[in-house]
Amino acid sequence: MKADNNEHPHLRPTVENLSQAIFTVNRHAKTAPNPKFLYKLKQEALLKLIREGKAQKIGLHFSSNPKYSQQQSDVLVECGNYSFHLPPTKIDFEKLPHLGKLNEYVRNPRSSISLTQGKKLLMTYTGLKENNDFHNSNKKPYEKPVFKKLGESYF
Repeated sequence: MKADNNEHPHLRPTVENLSQAIFTVNRHAKTAPNPKFLYKLKQEALLKLIREGKAQKIGLHFSSNPKYSQQQSDVLVECGNYSFHLPPTKIDFEKLPHLGKLNEYVRNPRSSISLTQGKKLLMTYTGLKENNDFHNSNKKPYEKPVFKKLGESYF
């Protein structure tokens, strides 16, 4: 009988594996029903890689999809062969150069890591745990419809 092993033996926390896992998690977060955890996982993993010197902040880009303002900037982070964007801090605006508009033709390489593998690798690396309570909190319990006899009032 096979032992249930949470870690895949071929996925070690190398810079290349971690950057592929972040890429996969980030790509799936864009269409996920609850993307908050996936974006948090991406952010924590990138910040830890930056602290360890395995990734570096390059500069600021104008965001292609600003939320509430006409203009918004994101921090460009390079990790291995991949580049990602993070929300900027005040210190980032003071220390990093502004690179202008994002080049639409620069693309990350394809990743061979699945979402499940990527999440497990990043959760192990960052120590974050997924909270599955969002399914219960967002849905209202089912209520049976009330049918009245013809002519009866609903009030």
